[in-house]
Amino acid sequence: MLIIKKIPVAINFLNCKIKKHFSDVLQSHDINLTPEQYLVMDILWDEESLSQQTIADILQKDKNSVTKFIDSLEKKGLVYRSIDKNDRRINNIIVSEEGRRLKQKTTDVAVNTMESILDGISEDELATCITVMEKIKKNID
Repeated sequence: MLIIKKIPVAINFLNCKIKKHFSDVLQSHDINLTPEQYLVMDILWDEESLSQQTIADILQKDKNSVTKFIDSLEKKGLVYRSIDKNDRRINNIIVSEEGRRLKQKTTDVAVNTMESILDGISEDELATCITVMEKIKKNID
């Protein structure tokens, strides 16, 4: 197989592997989030409140997918929706008190998980990997 054909396969395989591993780790720590829900929460923990469209743009997901993530997070009591005062068509997503309480534990677990996954890989290697991925993204854009 040509190396050029191996790249998308390797990227997809690695993405699936990381998501599965992270899901298992979250469950083992009694954190009731999927990896995708974690990404939404992580963005909101930094911003406190964002529109659904902004979250979709950051995650590069369609609005319907993000709506499902937010519906699930809302059912868990981690976020709530608030209609924008200036534009009633916009739903702002706000982290609830329960969601804020989950931040430190979940962030610690996520950081420790990534440190474990990246064990034995130098900062230079990681920087090169990021540079290559950014170049690929730029070529797509």
